Amino acid sequence: MRPLLLRSLLLAAGCLTNGFAQSALTWQQVRDKFVAANPTLMAGQINIQESKAQEITAYLRPNPDMTFGFDQIDLFTPNPYRPFQYTFPSAIFSYLHERQHKRELRLQSAQQGTAIAESQQADLERTLLFNLRAAFVQTLQAKAVLAVAKDNLDYFDREIQINRERLRAGDIARVELDRLELQRVQYESDYQTALVNVRTAKITLLTLLNQRTAVDQFDVAGPFEFAETIPPLDEFHTMALASRPDLKAAGQAVIKAETDHKLAVANGSTDPTFGMDIARNPPIQAYIGVSVNIPLRIFDRNQGEKARTEIDIRHAERLRDAALAQIYSDVDSAYFTLVSNVNLLRPYRGAEGYLQKATRVRDDISFSYQRGQASLVDYLDAQRDYRTVQVSYLNLVGAYLAAVNQLNLAVGQEAIP
Repeated sequence: MRPLLLRSLLLAAGCLTNGFAQSALTWQQVRDKFVAANPTLMAGQINIQESKAQEITAYLRPNPDMTFGFDQIDLFTPNPYRPFQYTFPSAIFSYLHERQHKRELRLQSAQQGTAIAESQQADLERTLLFNLRAAFVQTLQAKAVLAVAKDNLDYFDREIQINRERLRAGDIARVELDRLELQRVQYESDYQTALVNVRTAKITLLTLLNQRTAVDQFDVAGPFEFAETIPPLDEFHTMALASRPDLKAAGQAVIKAETDHKLAVANGSTDPTFGMDIARNPPIQAYIGVSVNIPLRIFDRNQGEKARTEIDIRHAERLRDAALAQIYSDVDSAYFTLVSNVNLLRPYRGAEGYLQKATRVRDDISFSYQRGQASLVDYLDAQRDYRTVQVSYLNLVGAYLAAVNQLNLAVGQEAIP
């Protein structure tokens, strides 16, 4: 009975452990969580909703006016009981008629404002995704450095254990073992620093995701490597011109400025007010009258707004040209940074790459030292060189992924996954 109970408890504990464990998130999963929960993006969506509400206001018709009047109320008549004997009741209805398509132009301007808000929201998302991807890459890099630091520490512990056996056999002096054990401090320091860096990177990522998950229960996974082939620069220029939301917003601002100028011209036209009145003038029977009120636009023809909106068109065009020039600058700078990182990384790969050479030198010097054919200084130098090459490679891969992220930001889409 007890073995069965024990097995049941172990099974339940395993199920609880699996329930609390959380699988590592991929970049796409992290991105989806970010888009769904980031408060800055959510605030931007509210701005778009506000802009759409302004479209309703822009397309509203003018309200008609209704006026009721009672005139000629005689309070000083000889007959105080009939003050309303000669009262003149009237009802006046009037409506302002907007000419030159003012209402349609207001709606068009508001819709173009909404389109600009949507493009600006896409540009905000582009910038925030760059920060998110940078934190994601930083977490992957910290994890890779931690794995290397752990491997180096384990390897050096095995080397120390071998040399302890050599000391017991009288193969080395005590001072050599002491110097080896003192070198372990550096590997332990690397490991602890890597642990802190991993936790710090995860905290940064959790902050961007607006999550309160415990750091130990949060993890990400993804490829931490580089690709040697890069598409030509012209392809990225083409993608940037088609994808960059800030350039799209700049072009939309020019169109809106032109619409606002048309609206300013239309607002300079005269809008008549049509009226109709119904009244009764005792002892005459009721009558109906019509009227047209036409303002004389002699002095105020909206000249200031016409001039201002015309200037706004040129201003928006200059900003569009500046955005276009900035795109070429961003793409070129990110592209050549990426090419430089790839050129630095290529010598590390292959059978004769730096990684293989560093591993071979470390293992050969270690083998020779254990047999008394290499000095302690050579052994420690080989260990230090191996550690330096490994960390340099990981830092270069991190710099490569950061350059890829910068290029994707410049292009406006994930041109390189």
